[in-house]
Amino acid sequence: MAVDASDSARAPRKLKDTRYNVFKLLLIGLVFHLVYIGSVFDCYFTSPVVSGMESYHVGTAEAKRLVLIVGDGLRADLLFSVNPFPNIVDSPQIVAPHLRSIVENKGAFGISHTRVPTESRPGHVAIIGGMYEDVSAVTKGWKTNPVDFDSVFNQSSTTFSFGSPDILPMFARGATPGKVKTWSYNEEDEDFTKDATTLDIWVLDQLRILFRNATSDPALDAQLRSGKVVFFLHLLGLDTTGHSYRPHSKEYMKTIQVVDDIVRDTEQLISEYYQDQETSFIFTADHGMSVIGNHGDGHPDNTRTPLIAWGKGVRGPLPDTVPTSHDAYSGPWRLNHLFRRDVEQADIASLMAALIGISWPVNSVGVLPDVNPTLPGYLDPRGGDEARAKVALVNAKVILEHYRLKHELKQRHTPFYQPFKPLEGSHGTGQTARLVHVSMIEQLISNGEWHSARQESLNLIQQALLGLHYLQTYDRLLIRIIVIFAYIGWAAYASMHILRPPRAPKSSFKSYVTFISAIVLLGSWMFFAIQRSPLTFYIYIIFPCYFWRQFLIQAFPLMKLQLKSGGSQIKCGSLLFLTLSVIVVLQGMVAAYTHRSIWSVGFILVGLIWPFSWENRTRSENWGWRFVWGAVCVIAGIFPLLSVDKRESLVSILLGGASILFIGGGGVTYVLDLTDDLATRKSFRTLFSIQVLLILTTMLITASSVLNLQAKRGLPILNQLSGWTVLVASSILPFTSRGKHHTTASKLVMFFLGFGPCFVILSISIEGLFYVAYSTTLVTWIKVEQLVRMGPGSPLSSDLDETEVNKGHTPQNIAYRFRPDDLRIALFFLFFVQVGFFGIGKYFFRFRSFYLEPVYRLIPIFSPFFMASLLIFKIVAPYVILALAFALLNQALHLPPFSLLLVAFTLMDGMTLSFFFNVRDTGSWLEIGQSISFFCITSLLLLWSAGICAAGEYLIADLILTKPSI
Repeated sequence: MAVDASDSARAPRKLKDTRYNVFKLLLIGLVFHLVYIGSVFDCYFTSPVVSGMESYHVGTAEAKRLVLIVGDGLRADLLFSVNPFPNIVDSPQIVAPHLRSIVENKGAFGISHTRVPTESRPGHVAIIGGMYEDVSAVTKGWKTNPVDFDSVFNQSSTTFSFGSPDILPMFARGATPGKVKTWSYNEEDEDFTKDATTLDIWVLDQLRILFRNATSDPALDAQLRSGKVVFFLHLLGLDTTGHSYRPHSKEYMKTIQVVDDIVRDTEQLISEYYQDQETSFIFTADHGMSVIGNHGDGHPDNTRTPLIAWGKGVRGPLPDTVPTSHDAYSGPWRLNHLFRRDVEQADIASLMAALIGISWPVNSVGVLPDVNPTLPGYLDPRGGDEARAKVALVNAKVILEHYRLKHELKQRHTPFYQPFKPLEGSHGTGQTARLVHVSMIEQLISNGEWHSARQESLNLIQQALLGLHYLQTYDRLLIRIIVIFAYIGWAAYASMHILRPPRAPKSSFKSYVTFISAIVLLGSWMFFAIQRSPLTFYIYIIFPCYFWRQFLIQAFPLMKLQLKSGGSQIKCGSLLFLTLSVIVVLQGMVAAYTHRSIWSVGFILVGLIWPFSWENRTRSENWGWRFVWGAVCVIAGIFPLLSVDKRESLVSILLGGASILFIGGGGVTYVLDLTDDLATRKSFRTLFSIQVLLILTTMLITASSVLNLQAKRGLPILNQLSGWTVLVASSILPFTSRGKHHTTASKLVMFFLGFGPCFVILSISIEGLFYVAYSTTLVTWIKVEQLVRMGPGSPLSSDLDETEVNKGHTPQNIAYRFRPDDLRIALFFLFFVQVGFFGIGKYFFRFRSFYLEPVYRLIPIFSPFFMASLLIFKIVAPYVILALAFALLNQALHLPPFSLLLVAFTLMDGMTLSFFFNVRDTGSWLEIGQSISFFCITSLLLLWSAGICAAGEYLIADLILTKPSI
């Protein structure tokens, strides 16, 4: 968008005391966006947990006990495939011979399809509890937040569990006291730089000790020999090894072999102790593992896990069916002659409950594979088809009970409630359809029509699941309406701080609007109270009522003024063009979340196309800056095109460090050349010398740590301590060096060098190079915006006219006057905010695009909080430069602090609303995971924009006005 040169000639307007408080707006906006992140979960992913349901069980057990073995982080393809590690010399054709022999000779197998988030807590909850926690449950702690619903462990007579301290306690604390017994190693033993198989071997050793103790402890022996006993072996080695060395490594392969040996030895221990054939075995995984050793998102590598069942009550291998049960994914397994039976992860809980005859977990939504009469299941019951029909009915009653309770709660508390007709219609019988359906199935079983009974049970289960979804989403329309009015209301409210109506409306109009707002608010609260809505609903409705009240009160005098003056200063055609342009740009950014190349296209548009809209004289007189601007944008535009799947490259890491030193050195030379005062010059030289030394030291430490970790020698304690020292010291130093001697140039160079060590020690490959390109682009942006805004021949806006300064006309007390070109600058800002994240090659929805190898250089022991903190610090670091650049841009253009942010505030929620309506709770788990991540992290990034501006104003608060500034 071209800039009208005449605008630049406008005299600054002294800011008067007004009712428009920028900091109040920032605070309200931060609270609003933070609160409304929860709206996506209230709308799409409410907790399915309810209490007070009746439990159901088959009554007969196929086995006396069950052994559940979970290989944490095991991928299905790497377990089942023939020659799964072709790049490893002398790797075996069959990596897990014992488990393969079970599949081929005495068990049933398939894929257990997990849901997002593919993390350990929700995975184990699905396996053991038979239900899917709402997606927000992944944010809960593990041990400190026990599972607050029923589980297979809780329904067993006793569960003996062995494994990780991050998994076992959450089931033990949520169960009946004393029912779940746990043996876990210390958290400090989870060292990512050491052999993780020792953790799994420890689990097996504890099982041996338990059986050995039982030979001399009659009470323990009696407990072990009672019915409905569960043994749970949680094997963490694969997950730890996958994070450290990635799943296609030799270490991961060897860990699979160790797990295979543990399964074999566990079978032998059980056989030797019990000397019967009354044990069922289930082997599975909570989630898979991505190519680069991470998990969490819905990529198929993370959602496809193995399932193998064998032992008492489980059928043996069956020949494949026509059409085949296999696909291209299972082709390399060379098991095409055997039937592959896939399940959903929650179905495993139903299978375990049926095998040992315990009550189904009351919150379970799992469907036993044997319910479907058209496909072979996993059971081989004593009662044959009759037993299958009866267990199918029990499965239907469990899910129907879940539906019944939710239906009755909703019916009791919801005005104008509309029930789910397929289950609540009476059909003229006086009974609801669900009860009629149950009676029909019972009659079919009595008549010996087992196949029909199973089919009807399956139909009823499907209807009950649809009914549960109907009740779960019953309030979705209401929440969507609230969200629409809230976000649009926020944009309208924020726009008033830009347009700033000249005077307050009449008190009568203000009272009328206030009265209507109060009626809407109180009426909504009454409605929520009647239907017992969550507390968050009461909070949500406050914001749209407040925003629209403020907008109507403030917009009324502005509209009257426009009508009197005969129209807007902006012509209708220009207004329409601006509106469409903003919408196109925002939706382009939305599309860029799934098509990262669009960010590169954005750099081309900004760097090469936008300069053609400059005035001819500006273009011709500043061709050098135009060339530099285009060059840095093109270089920065390369990074979003790079793959997110990177391998650790010490050469690239050191090259990034050298680039930081080279560009920083140029900046240091520039600052020293412009500094005439000898004391200040000496101070700068000392400061910059320390920062350069810290970067060089970081490069040496990083090189040593990388080589040690790659050689599997572990992380030397000296490297760990020195790494933390240089990272903390370099990051703190710029914040402690504040004084009147700083200029804008010295401030930029200081912070650029200060965060240089972060992009060396926490880099896996090219992050340092991106940091250089991103920072250079931002600094150049300040300069070109000055040139464009001021026009040819005008003084640079950073060089405030001395007369104006004496009159008090500084950016801090000059009133902001909106110009259409500010929309473009605000869009550029939003673009740079998001490129700061995407530029290093990340997908928002892909947790696996975050690498853990750099974290091991500082934290080799498993510590989720500190590891996540380091990753967040690495993400935040580039935004310090953006904060400085944006604050300096405000100053350079003679704008008050936060003025351009106010413009951005009116635009940013166009993206947020788009992502809110794109959230999905059906389809592939990849699509669901993407949609949630897009909304949540976009909201956080836009919230972060305000923090960027606030930080920038803080960082330049001590600057003196120097000439030239950049």
